[in-house]
Amino acid sequence: MATPTGTFQSYQAIGNREDLSDIIDNISPTDTPFYSRVKKSSTGSTSPEWQTDALDAPATNLMVEGDDATTNTATPTVRLKNYVQTSQKTPRVSGIQRELDAAGRGDEMDYQTMKRGKELKNDIEYALVRNQASSAGSATVPRSSAGLESWIATNKTSVGTGTLQTTPGYSGGTVAAPTDSTVTGSVAESHLKSIAKTIYDAGGAADLIMVGTGTKQKMSTFAGIATQYRENSGNKRATILGAADVYISDYGEYKIVANRKVRDQTALFLDMEHWEVKRVRGITKYPLAKTGDSDRVLLVTDYTLASLNEKASGKITDINSAL
Repeated sequence: MATPTGTFQSYQAIGNREDLSDIIDNISPTDTPFYSRVKKSSTGSTSPEWQTDALDAPATNLMVEGDDATTNTATPTVRLKNYVQTSQKTPRVSGIQRELDAAGRGDEMDYQTMKRGKELKNDIEYALVRNQASSAGSATVPRSSAGLESWIATNKTSVGTGTLQTTPGYSGGTVAAPTDSTVTGSVAESHLKSIAKTIYDAGGAADLIMVGTGTKQKMSTFAGIATQYRENSGNKRATILGAADVYISDYGEYKIVANRKVRDQTALFLDMEHWEVKRVRGITKYPLAKTGDSDRVLLVTDYTLASLNEKASGKITDINSAL
């Protein structure tokens, strides 16, 4: 159908007002499953230290009646440390932009500071759960804090089909990063059983499995996962469950939690009682000096991951979640 001759349309119009919504939509993930759960404490050092100890293994213990007591040789405690890592975000906004009427926010600096703060929390979570090594740093190199993958060195199993992952763990004051398998492999329920047993035998009471999104889906297919059902009585809508959030082992119940920052090739079995984040400064905001017609704000935090006893946790490594 043709438009009648002479009809003035919006295509030709000059001066129609724009309609810009005051809502800014942002679905970027900001959840921090590990950092939100872990204990926090303060430290006044860039390399906080702590100690671990262990009992002798159970053994046959017989004594002849009336015999002299046998002295038990004492084993010294183990002294551990990690290095405090400093992370920062710095928004900068021009003076005129702060005065303009911007849609969806008031002061542009407040909005940018809020965004950078969420990004900083994501960066903290990333550092805590990954395979980062610890480093003392120098005048020109930043310090770094060892992450979960690097700390867990005792209770582990690799499903790789090439050279298996090596995890040096703590040695000589630092924690080295793991070396991944050359070829990843398929994870099965038997691997969960194996790690659960190893952790229990070591004295741990892990109850949390933290995995990447692909491995979370893979674990939901295991036959041994707790029965998947939801009551559906009366005329309620049917519900299809394709996920499992709990694994019941011979040694306790594990909650399975997806974490976008955990590497998909690693499943972390955690006893949260034995992990702690030590902070010099929590996320702190400092206005920076003006050097021109703009404003800057420094968001900064200093933190490290304390593995109070890595033997209480475990990991499955070199997973290919597609297999």
